[in-house]
Amino acid sequence: MAIGIASVLGAGYSPVAPGTCGALVALLVYGLLFYFFGAQTQLFLGAMIGIGVLSCILGVWAGNVVEAYWGHDASKVVIDEFAGQWITLLFIPFSYLNILLALILFRFFDIYKPLFIRKMEQLPGGWGVMMDDVLSGIYANIVLQLIVLFIFN
Repeated sequence: MAIGIASVLGAGYSPVAPGTCGALVALLVYGLLFYFFGAQTQLFLGAMIGIGVLSCILGVWAGNVVEAYWGHDASKVVIDEFAGQWITLLFIPFSYLNILLALILFRFFDIYKPLFIRKMEQLPGGWGVMMDDVLSGIYANIVLQLIVLFIFN
C-alpha cells in the first residue's frame, strides 16, 4: 500500500520526469473534481482541503515506509509532488490558464528550491520528503494568488 501511495499509483515509475507526472495526476484529479462538483460548491472546497490534508499525512507515512526500500526521497516517490501541486491549487479560481500557471509555478519552486525550501529536505524520513514540496506549493499558491488578484482582475 505504501508503494502505491508513494508512487501515486505508479506515476513515479515514469522514466521521464516522474515528479511532473505526480503533479499531473493531481491536476487530473482536480479536473475530475471540478467536472463532477463545480468549483462553487462546498463539496468541491471540502474535497480540495480533505485531499490536501490526506495526501500530506499519507505522504509522510508512505515516505517513511518506502525509505527502507528506495532510500531517502527516491525519484519514484511522487506523493510529495501530488500534495505540493494540490496545495498550489487551493483557493485558486478554476481556469485552464490558472491550472497551467499552477503547474509551472509549482515545478519552478520544486526544482530550484529557493527561500528555505531546500532546508526542508533535511528533515528526517517522510517529513523531509514531503515538507519541501509542501513549502513549494505554498509559495506557488501565494504567487498565483497575487497573479490572479493583480493581473487577471
